[in-house]
Amino acid sequence: MQVKHINTGLYDANSYLINRKVLVDTGMNTDGLLKEIEKNTDIGDLELIILTHCHYDHTASALRISKLSGAKIAIHVNDAAYLKNDNVTASSLFGYSAPLIEPDMLLKGGDMIPIGNNEELIVIHTPGHTPGGICLYEAVSKSLFSGDTVFPGGSIGRTDFEGGSSSQLTESISKLIEIDIIVLYPGHGEVSCKSVDQQIERSLRMSRGLF
Repeated sequence: MQVKHINTGLYDANSYLINRKVLVDTGMNTDGLLKEIEKNTDIGDLELIILTHCHYDHTASALRISKLSGAKIAIHVNDAAYLKNDNVTASSLFGYSAPLIEPDMLLKGGDMIPIGNNEELIVIHTPGHTPGGICLYEAVSKSLFSGDTVFPGGSIGRTDFEGGSSSQLTESISKLIEIDIIVLYPGHGEVSCKSVDQQIERSLRMSRGLF
């Protein structure tokens, strides 16, 4: 699996270009993201945009990128209903209205998403940060795209936004403990490949301790 990590601003979410054809999250800086995508592939080769959850800092550029590339937009069914909600998407915190996204694919836990090269992403429903938050696992490389569920160093996603749930987040992180993970691609921060399983165990302890 070929992954290009893209981040275009201090407060922006990470984006990941996978196998030159799948984009996980889009951040808010559309022009910056486009430049980075075009360094690695033709924009017309992009086939799918997967949103790990509905928050504005992960979705703001999705509509424009989709229109320019023709790529479909996918999100978990539980977050799809909130994409246009200024409060649940936290768009209002950034001073904007929620983008008017109409997803093409509604995901559920256990779905398998082909990403080329005979590889696929497994959708893991991890509510808590948002009702339809997901992680994506690629089994061959043992890679986890964790959105805002867990972060390197044992950090965890916030649950104080509308739609968040501390108990659900703890349950979601418990699911990740059962998975063999070598590389962590978080929604914010740097990619990590150092004792990732132990980092997620710390995330679980933090979640249980806080909530």
